[in-house]
Amino acid sequence: MKKNSAIPVRESAMGPYASAMVQGGFRLTPQRRQVYEVLMTKRDHPTATEVFIRAQKRMPSISLATVYNCLETMVGNGLVKAVHVDREPTRFCANLREHGHFHCTECGHISDIEFSESREHQGWKLPSGFLVTQHDVSLRGLCADCVTHSPHSAPPEKLSQYSKIKPSTK
Repeated sequence: MKKNSAIPVRESAMGPYASAMVQGGFRLTPQRRQVYEVLMTKRDHPTATEVFIRAQKRMPSISLATVYNCLETMVGNGLVKAVHVDREPTRFCANLREHGHFHCTECGHISDIEFSESREHQGWKLPSGFLVTQHDVSLRGLCADCVTHSPHSAPPEKLSQYSKIKPSTK
């Protein structure tokens, strides 16, 4: 098990980070702190390479391998979520509330989608006796910017019929 170092931690921003790392038996290294700060500063679902580029601006000595190791540790400790979109590079999400993702097929942007207040029933009809322990919801389409600027998008009156997702009635 790894030992905790004596690196001071800003409790307001780093509280969840520090407690998760200590509980996981990991040291609070400057590299891990930097990667965590990158993810918390701009919550835009970056890839590991994007995290590396951002972290390197403040910590030029950090390596891509270190960033990958930090991200793996943070995903394992529940500090961030790994988001997998088709065959694209894994992205990392700092939003730990239950939510889904909307992936724009035109520009590649990923947005969080919040679920309704009632998590008991999301509109899925499960076979009798099934128990959901985890779910990953990913929707694909065009973001508002791409709908507005894409010459191939449907007219707004057609898009409105698809804007609300309704549960299956079958």
